[in-house]
Amino acid sequence: MMAQYMEVKNQYKDCILFYRLGDFYEMFFDDALTASRELEITLTGRDCGQEERAPMCGVPYHACDIYLNKLIEKGYKVAICEQMEDPKLAKGIVKREVIRIVTPGTNMSQAILDETRNNYLMCIFGCNDEYGVAVCDITTGEFRSCHISSTSKLYDEINKYSPTEIIGNEVFLSCGLNFDYMKEKMKITISEAPSHYFNDDTCEDFIKRQFKVGSIDGLGIDEQEDMLLSAGALLQYLHETQKNSLDHINRIDIYSIEDFMIIDSSSRRNLELTETLRDKQKRGSLLWVLDKTKTAMGARMLRNMIEQPLIHKADIEARLDAITELNDSVITRDELREYMNTIYDLERLMTRISLRTANPRDLLAFKTSIQLLPFIIQLLGEFHSDELTEIRDGIDDLQDLYDLLDRAIVDEPPILIREGGIFKDGYLEDIDTLKNATTDGKNWIAELEAREKEKTGIKNLKIKFNKVFGYYFDVTNSYKSLVPDYFIRKQTLANSERYTTEELDRLAGVILGSSDKLVALEYNTYVELRDTLAAELTRVQRTAHSIAMLDALCSLSYVAVANGYVRPEINTEGVIDIKDGRHPVVEKMLNNDMFITNDTYLNNHESRISIITGPNMAGKSTYMRQTALIVLMAQVGSFVPAASANIGICDRIFTRVGASDDLASG
Repeated sequence: MMAQYMEVKNQYKDCILFYRLGDFYEMFFDDALTASRELEITLTGRDCGQEERAPMCGVPYHACDIYLNKLIEKGYKVAICEQMEDPKLAKGIVKREVIRIVTPGTNMSQAILDETRNNYLMCIFGCNDEYGVAVCDITTGEFRSCHISSTSKLYDEINKYSPTEIIGNEVFLSCGLNFDYMKEKMKITISEAPSHYFNDDTCEDFIKRQFKVGSIDGLGIDEQEDMLLSAGALLQYLHETQKNSLDHINRIDIYSIEDFMIIDSSSRRNLELTETLRDKQKRGSLLWVLDKTKTAMGARMLRNMIEQPLIHKADIEARLDAITELNDSVITRDELREYMNTIYDLERLMTRISLRTANPRDLLAFKTSIQLLPFIIQLLGEFHSDELTEIRDGIDDLQDLYDLLDRAIVDEPPILIREGGIFKDGYLEDIDTLKNATTDGKNWIAELEAREKEKTGIKNLKIKFNKVFGYYFDVTNSYKSLVPDYFIRKQTLANSERYTTEELDRLAGVILGSSDKLVALEYNTYVELRDTLAAELTRVQRTAHSIAMLDALCSLSYVAVANGYVRPEINTEGVIDIKDGRHPVVEKMLNNDMFITNDTYLNNHESRISIITGPNMAGKSTYMRQTALIVLMAQVGSFVPAASANIGICDRIFTRVGASDDLASG
C-alpha cells in the first residue's frame, strides 16, 4: 500500500496528497507534518517497512471539504486520491487514482467561495516585456484573454481581477513585479507552469478542442502569439487539475484593455471601489452604496461593471437609457426585483450540473430559479430601450426543464444521490413498482408475525432485522418450548433464540432485493436526468447572463431613485461640469443632510487644472475623490449624486490621497 502511495505522490510532488483509506483521507511523511500543523490535527505514525515509522495524519472523508478548504485558503494545492473499486471486490491492493487537484483558483466549494465575487485563475505568458493574459472563473465558465504591452499595465490588470491564483512562464516570474506583496497582502498563490504548457501546436489544439472550432482564426486570438500561449496553457492546467470535460467553458472573450477606463492599482485602492482602504471591508466602498442586487450573479456583474467602466459613448448611453426606463416604471421594476429574489446562482448551479457534481437539492434550487422566468419575460415586454430589449430576448423561459424537474424531484430530496428517495410517484413506473415492494414488504412482515404469533401461541414473538442476519424471529427463552419444528435456528443468545422459516427467507429476499434495486435504479435515473439538464448548458448560461445584467441595472435604478441621483449627460469634448456634486459614500455614512455639495468645472483648455488648498481634514481629498467617483459612475452607466452633471469621457483616472484618510470611519 505504501509503495502505491509513493508512486502516486511522485506524480504530484507539489500537492498535499489526500490518500483514501477506508473512511479516511490519510497523509504521510512531509504532507502529514504540514497538514497536522496547518489543520491542527493529531500527528501519528505508521509502520511502512522502513526503519522509522512514517508520520501520518488523516481526516474523515465525509468532512473532507472543511479541511480541504482550510489548506486551499492557505495557498496549498491538494490532490484527491480516491479508491476506484469496492474494497470487498478488489483482488489484492485496491486500485486508486487522483480524481481531482484542488488549487485556490480551481476550488468550487460553496462553503469557501464568496457568491458575490468571481474566483479568478490567471495565466500569464511573458516575452520581451509584453504579456499574454488569460483569465478564467471555473465556477461560472467565464474565459477571457488580452494582450498587455508593459509590466506596469500588467500589474494594473492583476489588481483589477484580484485572482486567487496565477500561473506563468519563467519570463513572467522574473519580470520584476513585487511577488512577495502579491502573495502576502493580496493572498495570490503564484507558481511557474511547466514549460511544455507553452508549446504553440499544443496550445492551439487545446483551444480548438475546448471551443469546438476547426480553426482559431475566427476567435481573434491568432494575431497575438502570447495570447494563444496563455489561453492554451490555462486550458491545459484546468484539464490537468479537474480531469473533466469542462463543457461549461464554451466561449472565449477576447478584449483590449483600451476598451475600458484604465484605473491603476493605487487609484483603485484610494477610490475604495469595492473595499475600504484600511480594513478591506465592503461597507464604506462604492460597491456597498450601489449593490442592492437580488442574485449572486447580479452582484458579480455589478462588481465587474464598477471595476471596468466603459469608454464608448453608445455603450454608456444604452445603460443610462435602461436605467431611465426602470426609474420611470418603479412598480414594474420592483416587481422584477421581487421575482429575482427567488433565483439562486444559476451560473454556478449549471457548472455543477455540467461537471456532474450537482446533488438533488441543487436540482431543486435550479427548478425554483427558473419557475418565474415567464413572468420576468412578460414584464420586460413593457420596456423598449435597446439594453432591456436585448435582455428580454436573451432570457429563455426554460419551462420544458421546469416541467421535467417538477414531475421528477420530490419537494424535500436528500443531499446524497446514493440514498434513494429522490423521485416523485408517477415519474417512472419501475421506481414506483420497487417502492411498493419496499413499503408493502413492511406490511407482509407484520402479517407474517401476527399469523405465527397466533399459530404458535408465543405471545411476545417478534420479527426483527439487523444487517448481519437480515430478518429473523426473536423468541425469549421462556417460550422456547413452544417453537414449532419448521422454525430453523439461526443464533443463540443469552436470553433468547433467533429463528427463520422458509416463508420469512422468501419475503426477506423480495424486500431486501427491491430496496437495493430501488437505490440503484434511482441513482441511474438521477444521472440520466442530470445529463439531460447538462445538454441544455448554452440556453441556461445565456439566460443567467441576461438575468445578471437585469439585476445589476435594477440595482442601479433602485439606488438612483432612493438617493436622488440624476442622469449625467455624456460628451466627448473633454468637459466635466458638475453642479452640487456629492460624494456617494460619505453622504451615506453621514446618513443625513450634513454633506455640503460642491461644483466642479474642468475642460481641455483654460480650465485643465484646479488647485485645491486648505488645512488638514478640510475635505480636499474627499472633493477630489468625489469628482473621480462621479465620472466613474457616469461611465459605468449609472446615475450620479449631483443636481446636474455633464461628463466628458475619460480614458483614465488617477487618484492619490493622504495615508490617514478613512472615509468609512467618518
